[in-house]
Amino acid sequence: MLKTGQQMSQKQSQQQRLSPQQIQYIKLLQLPTIALEQRIKEELEVNPVLEEADNNDSLDELGDTEWEEDGQQNDELEPVDQNEEIDWDEYLHNTEYEGKSYSGGYSDGETWRDLPNPYHESLLEELEQQVSLLNFDEEQKLIADQILGSLDQDGYFRREIDAVVDNIAFNYGTLTNKEEVEKVRKEIQRLDPPGIASRDLRDCLLVQLEMMNEDAEGRNDAIRMLRDHWELFEKKHFKKLKKKLDIGDEELKAAFDCVKGLDPKPGAVGTAVDDTKNYIEPDFEVYYDPSENENEDGSEEGDFVIKLNNANVPPLRISPRYKKMWDDLKKKKDKRKQTKETKNFIKSKIESAQWFIDSIRQRQNTLMNTMKTIVALQEDFFKHGEGLKPMILKDIAERVNLDISTISRVVNGKYVQTNFGVYELKYFFSEGLETESGEEVSSREVKNAVQEIVDNEDKQKPLSDQAIAELLKEQGYKVARRTVSKYREKLNIPVARLRKQIM
Repeated sequence: MLKTGQQMSQKQSQQQRLSPQQIQYIKLLQLPTIALEQRIKEELEVNPVLEEADNNDSLDELGDTEWEEDGQQNDELEPVDQNEEIDWDEYLHNTEYEGKSYSGGYSDGETWRDLPNPYHESLLEELEQQVSLLNFDEEQKLIADQILGSLDQDGYFRREIDAVVDNIAFNYGTLTNKEEVEKVRKEIQRLDPPGIASRDLRDCLLVQLEMMNEDAEGRNDAIRMLRDHWELFEKKHFKKLKKKLDIGDEELKAAFDCVKGLDPKPGAVGTAVDDTKNYIEPDFEVYYDPSENENEDGSEEGDFVIKLNNANVPPLRISPRYKKMWDDLKKKKDKRKQTKETKNFIKSKIESAQWFIDSIRQRQNTLMNTMKTIVALQEDFFKHGEGLKPMILKDIAERVNLDISTISRVVNGKYVQTNFGVYELKYFFSEGLETESGEEVSSREVKNAVQEIVDNEDKQKPLSDQAIAELLKEQGYKVARRTVSKYREKLNIPVARLRKQIM
């Protein structure tokens, strides 16, 4: 028998909810240095209580006043509607940063950080200017506009030509045809950069070859190779190409070298309009300072210097002006609604500023603790630039007593400057593999070994994945062929057939 109706029941469960402060801290934690600078600027704009501190200011100059009528101090702020008093002494001591913590490296002389970024024309704007100089009629200008607006990030025109014809007819009432669209597209292909608006890679390379100086070495053979024997070129069937083209090794090598000098993605240069998007500003600086003394066993002594990059991040504080404003409001003993709303507004902004500054301080501490732990576990690398050990996020999380997800946010998108180059923190994390001797090594070390083998192989007879696995075994690494294939793909190394070159 079926029962219908509604039933009510009680169920008890525990749920953990993040406070607004925790959410703000998590968001700040995952920001790299450049993004943090922008985030601070945004907060300074929306919160009038928060301001950049003058490095010459001292707490004494800001005043020292009793704020609690009953003589008691509140260690923590309570909600706005429950407590109208503010412990300014506590705030001033907790929110103003000095050189060693937050404002390290910052000075008033660094006014360049406020300069606007220079303007760069986009690729589309450059192409539109070039098209305007062509002798196009109104119909051709409409077609050109449709083509330029349909380019993908690599500069290719992959849209169906019929769609362009239909769109112009529907939106502009102008009848055109596929032949006219193709004619305009070919004109655009010869603008700068050459090969823009090509249909595919073959089309792109051929246009660039045709625009090249006719006397360029290998040009004519390269045109014939791409135009008539594309599949053989893709698969690097050198013997068949020499036979089809009726040329020798030197001529074929010249043709391949000519193609190598072409740009397969003519639109990629123009997509990076803002150079700052591709600019990496390291979040840390780590270097080893060796001592002049040596231990009895011959090992060297020294210390690691670890710095958090705050060069362009200003010191922050709660505005003393709002302290005076609060003082004036309190002295008036005004109980009007408007005065109470003003008090609540100031207090809410002070709370927000306090949370923001505390979150930044906590972010600093977490980042520094994480970086110190990474350096402690990877001492050999930071000393010599090699000898990376297996390490996972859990190893760091356990040592700094934080959740793995928190460590993941710390290392994601953060970079460190070392004596051996700039590395993303993710670089130092990898699973371990066991050698023939039973020693555990980093998978990244094995990848480096694969890369070195490929770099030194005979380019006329590239090594197969199985051959690479056997060479790794000779070096002491127990790696299967499948693992070699996986590492090779991650290193963007093509298969042996495609690595073959003409010497």
